[in-house]
This record gives sequence, structure tokens and C-alpha cells, in this order.
Amino acid sequence: MTDIRPAPAIHDFPVTRPEKCPFDPDEEYARLRAEEPVSRVRCPAGMDAWLVTRYEDVRGVLADPRLSSRAAGSDHMLPSYAGHDPLPGFMIQLDGEEHARLRRLMIGEFTGRRVEALRPYIQRIADEHADAMLAGRGADLVRDFALPIPSRVICEMLGVPYQDHTSFQRDSQILTSFEADEATRAAATRRLEDHLGELIEKRLAVPQDDMLSRLIARADAGGRPLTVPELSTLAVLTLVAGHETTANMITLGMAVLLEDPERTAALRARPETIGPAVKELLRYLTVIQFGLVRYATEDVTVGGVEVRAGEWVVAALPSGNRDESVFPGPDTLDLGRRARTNLAFGFGPHQCIGQQLAEVELQVALTTLLRRLPGLRLARPLEQADFKLNDIVHGLRTMPVVW
Repeated sequence: MTDIRPAPAIHDFPVTRPEKCPFDPDEEYARLRAEEPVSRVRCPAGMDAWLVTRYEDVRGVLADPRLSSRAAGSDHMLPSYAGHDPLPGFMIQLDGEEHARLRRLMIGEFTGRRVEALRPYIQRIADEHADAMLAGRGADLVRDFALPIPSRVICEMLGVPYQDHTSFQRDSQILTSFEADEATRAAATRRLEDHLGELIEKRLAVPQDDMLSRLIARADAGGRPLTVPELSTLAVLTLVAGHETTANMITLGMAVLLEDPERTAALRARPETIGPAVKELLRYLTVIQFGLVRYATEDVTVGGVEVRAGEWVVAALPSGNRDESVFPGPDTLDLGRRARTNLAFGFGPHQCIGQQLAEVELQVALTTLLRRLPGLRLARPLEQADFKLNDIVHGLRTMPVVW
């Protein structure tokens, strides 16, 4: 006799931020954690999925090799998504040894020692942009500070000429938005791949002291050279991921700090506390706002619920980071919080490879703003701000400030 599982109720995927606080995730997550921690939802892409909302279950999903990231990422939010094979070198959509091989080649570029060696360079860039801001009396914090810092750093690391930043930032924003149609996204991908492909051909011919050249050399030494399509995809992924999340975190982090002058003054007075403060901001804001989707390759139990092979599972990072059983008072930003590792960078084999770089960039950017522009304030009320409510990465499109 065939085992028939009762059909669970299907909810709409939580996508609405509360009006009272644009920094909080959808209020439905709190109810789901309490009543239906593993619930059935209909995703904007059209497929049904299991939405996992508690911290421990989210970690379990992201660490389980039976739940594949192949051809997934955040594509559960794309209306045009119909399933596809991953591009060669698209590390975040690969599993097992395919993924591990590429990660081993990349990991050496993001060690704590290498990242700390970049701190003076990051500080110099932050000071240059603070100087430029101080030449006037107002600025757009996104355009004039938050976006250029991680963009310049990742260009420097990869060996990509920074003068090309306008075009790659435009295409990056297309790829991280769910509003662009499939043709527009494909064209943006092609432009990035074509541009970086030309640079890769030059590095194959004449290596330089940059990440692309070192990746080529490591792969060659390992006996399995990277193809040009693999290198191109890795470069696009690094370029986009290497600046989008951090730029949005700088902007949102500063917006949160400016909401509370006492909190801002306390952090300014004790800049040595910026490390835990950044970790708490990452937890509180969790800019990968719609989580990460996985595909069950075999039957697996998640949070006491049976997930069948062939079903989709969404690990809700923002919900896990607001789990009351792990983070007391989770909806309160506590810059002195000493808590468990948050989920802002994911978990498991696909945990963000650039986590340490992002944290150092955030530390430098925020302390520089607090030190150099003590009178910094929003030029218009936060409720009038243009938030990215339909993008992979939560943030602000613009943030006018004065001082």
C-alpha cells in the first residue's frame, strides 16, 4: 500500500517587511517559528517548497549533503526560473567535489592573514572617500562611500581595472534584482563574462600579481587547469558577490546607527568594540533577505518533517537570525551582544568564502564614518527611503546624508 502523506496547507512566501521597521523581516516568520517551523510555501518562481525558519533547522539544511545547491541559489524568487544546469565554475550552484575543487582554489585568497594585510589599503580608500565627502556638505552615502569601497577592493584583488566600475556595478545590480526579465539578466551576464574573459586571456598569456593569475597557477599545479568559461564565471561571481552585500551592509548599518544617537555615540567613543558590533549588525540585518534554496536528492527529515526526494527547501536566514531560542530579544539591536554564530553568511560547505573580508570592510567603513563625520545624519526621514525590497540583497538604492 502506498504511503500517502497528508497535504499541508500552502502559504504565500513571506516577502513583506513591516511598516514599523524596514530593518525587520516579514512578521510572518515569528509565527512560523512558533507554530510551523517547517511549513509549505509557494515561491515567486512558481514552485512549492518547505520553508525552514528556526536557527538549528536552517543550519541543518545548509550542512546536509542530501540537500543540493545545484542550480539553486536564490532562484526560488525568480518568476522566470524553470530549473537549469549550473554554469561551469558557478561555485554556489555546485555540490561535492565539483564545489570543493573550486573552493580549495579560492580559499587561499580570503585567509585571515591575507585579509588583515588588506586593512591599511581598505582604510586608505575609506579615508579618500571621506575626504571627498567632506569637501561638500551633503552626499549620497551609497554612491559616494558604501559602493566604491568594496568595489575598489575586489577589483584590486581580482586585477580588474577599477575604471570599469560603472558598467560592472550596473550589471551587478541587474543580476541581484528580481525585477529584471530573463533576457535582461542574460545580457548583463554576457557583458560581464565577455569583459572578464578578455582580462583572463591576458592573464593566461602574461600572469600578474592578482587573484586571477594565482587561481590559474594553482589549478595548473594541481593538474586540472581551469577553463576560460570556469575562470570567467568565478570572476563574475567574485566581482558581484564581493561588493554587493558589503555595500548594502555599510549603508543599512549606518542607517540603523543613525536612528539612535546614543548608540552611535557609544560606538564612536569605543571604536575597539566594532568587531562584535559588526557581527550583531550582520545578524540583525541579514541582507540575503529571502534565504537560500536547496533541492532534496533523497528523502530527509528536517525539523521533524519528512522532505521527499525532488522537493525544494528554503533556509530562511533572516528568520534563523531572529530565533528567540538562540538570540534573546532578537528584534533588539544589541551591539554588545555575545551570541552564537549568526547565519548572515550562511553555513556549511557553502558558507560565504569572503566573510572575513566583508567584516573588515564593514569595520573600517563604519568606524571611518563615525570618526570623520561626527555630525552625519540622514537628509530625509527613513520612511521616505528607497529600500531594495525585491532584490537578493536588502539595502538602499540611495541614502542622502548631510553633516
